[in-house]
Amino acid sequence: MSQRKPYPSDLSDARWALIEPTLSAWRKARLDRRPTGQPAQVELRDVFDALLYVNRTGIPWKYLPHDFPNHGTVYAYYAAWRDEEILAQLNYDLTGLARAKEGRKPEPTASVIDTQSVKTSTNVPLTSQGSDAAKKIVGRKRGIITDTLGLLLAVTVTAASLSENAVGIQLLDQAKKTYPTISKSWVDTGFKNSVIEHGAKLGIDVEVVNRNPESRGFHVVKRRWVVERSIGWIMTHRRLARDYETLPGSSEAMIHIASIDNLAKRITDETTPTWRGTY
Repeated sequence: MSQRKPYPSDLSDARWALIEPTLSAWRKARLDRRPTGQPAQVELRDVFDALLYVNRTGIPWKYLPHDFPNHGTVYAYYAAWRDEEILAQLNYDLTGLARAKEGRKPEPTASVIDTQSVKTSTNVPLTSQGSDAAKKIVGRKRGIITDTLGLLLAVTVTAASLSENAVGIQLLDQAKKTYPTISKSWVDTGFKNSVIEHGAKLGIDVEVVNRNPESRGFHVVKRRWVVERSIGWIMTHRRLARDYETLPGSSEAMIHIASIDNLAKRITDETTPTWRGTY
């Protein structure tokens, strides 16, 4: 790590110890494939801290402070980790550790699904956007599936016009492939028979959880509150307040980064600093 004044989003030594082995193994594999075998000049911890800074503050890449590595270098690492699914792998590994810390088995058996439609920025291609008529939002739809602790198991980002059923089917496929042990999932009333039937084919019992029609206003809904809380967790990362990413895959990667940040703090019992009174 370079000698600079730390930012609130920087990794602690304990959290870096959780992430470093995966990134170092990735770099070694890359260097072994280089014809020259020359070592890289940038510190991986500085790169990941820069990613957390972008993710937490919501700034454009070119606005990275100058005491981080060059924004082009940071983006190149980010794109490689996105495309080679290193960020997804980190999320998987940390989820297992977080579950074990809570006395659970690393592989979950139950899950909860929800979606969120968000507006997009001007740089997002029209071809990857759509209109969510129910929520009156033009943009993209995020679908996430979590375990019963609210830990991210799978994520997909699509045009907001895609139906809940189509998103739910994608999430069930992803989750079952990554976690074959899943046999139960709870969804809200936006998901219909096609999701239930698809889940049955995968060996997953999909249950629709209805709101209590006699309760007015906000009230906690059984099981569904877990995934809704998880959406709230990732929304504390300002890059996710709106979808700024050109590629849907980049949107998914930004959600993985937010999840990795939260998971590492959960495992090490660290808290997220607020933006008031930090400096």
